[in-house]
Amino acid sequence: MDPIWDSVHQERAALIRDLGQLDPDDWAIETQCQGWRVREVVAHLIDTATTTPLSFLTAMVRAKFDFDRQNDLGLKRYNSSDPAELVALLGQVAERTSGPPQFMAPLASRLVEEIVHGEDIRRAVGLHRTYQAEDLKTAISYQATTSTRFGGFRENLTGKQLTAEDLGWSRGEGAQIVGPAVEILMLISGRAPRRGELTGPGLESLR
Repeated sequence: MDPIWDSVHQERAALIRDLGQLDPDDWAIETQCQGWRVREVVAHLIDTATTTPLSFLTAMVRAKFDFDRQNDLGLKRYNSSDPAELVALLGQVAERTSGPPQFMAPLASRLVEEIVHGEDIRRAVGLHRTYQAEDLKTAISYQATTSTRFGGFRENLTGKQLTAEDLGWSRGEGAQIVGPAVEILMLISGRAPRRGELTGPGLESLR
């Protein structure tokens, strides 16, 4: 089994532990994932964990190849569940190793999904997680080279240099954006980083 799956499974298990700390009201808190509360993000993670190449392609046809619509259709399968059911369902799929066809969504995208959506939830409810350095490196390397059409940052990287000081990692050339890897990952995944965590002239063109 590819080591990335080990990391995906670890992230799912960590999120399940954190979800166990939430109060009922926490599940209705809005996240940085536009239009989704905590409960919708968890429902989405359950749906993506159960995805297979065939089910993904079938869902894309139903959604007329609109990724946002495909996500919304998947969400509806689980979003009526109560919080306890959602945690139980996530536990049932936590060890799965299936996903979309890798020519459309390489394996690294599964790790991005778990870390970024995990952060969507944790930041909304005030929880913190320290991620493995290699996992962050895999995730930010993938997002930095993935097209914006698929949720990445590649086109926006033109004229900029991303530098994760805690990893000794950088990509691109030009106006710098510097800070912790997890904040860079959130930025290049379309989220607002924590205030003051990222610095550099490259941020100006993204505001």
